[in-house]
Amino acid sequence: MNRSIRPLIVAVVVMLCAHPAAAAAASPAELISDFRLKHGEKRVTSDATLNRIAREQAQAMAAKDNLSHEVLGSFTSRIAPSRAGRAAENIAYGYDGFEKTLDQWINSSEHRKNLLLRNATRIGVASVKTANGHRTYWAMEIAGDYEPPTPKGKKGSAPSSHPAARKQATSSDCHVRLLGLCL
Repeated sequence: MNRSIRPLIVAVVVMLCAHPAAAAAASPAELISDFRLKHGEKRVTSDATLNRIAREQAQAMAAKDNLSHEVLGSFTSRIAPSRAGRAAENIAYGYDGFEKTLDQWINSSEHRKNLLLRNATRIGVASVKTANGHRTYWAMEIAGDYEPPTPKGKKGSAPSSHPAARKQATSSDCHVRLLGLCL
């Protein structure tokens, strides 16, 4: 081995060992978490159940070469095994890499809302190529737990701007009550 190259190789190996993130590309959960953190939402972690649901959805779309949320059944029935209190799904086709697919979702208002699902903590992402290899289908499932019940107002506590945290109106304050809302 050329003696002038050897120190360079040693330096690269040391750098990769010291910074493992430099050796591997960021995972979908890390990329989505970075986006969410920049917009005031919580980090998400990869979830085995959501990964399975995403993989099954991507496989079904690729098998039928059909971009559809309903290709494998209703979202509600497919997401039920995750036991999520709230969930959303993004699908796409076209790009082989996740980063470009994520950019596509970020630049679409409805997909962006799903990426920023409030209080989401778990994520599942999968991609599958069609049998002829010409198209890659993506599915992303994002989920969080049910919202915890809001404690009844305490004296001296600061008012909340969240509707669920506001003081319950009495029937005399309501002109019309619709679906539990006081108007």
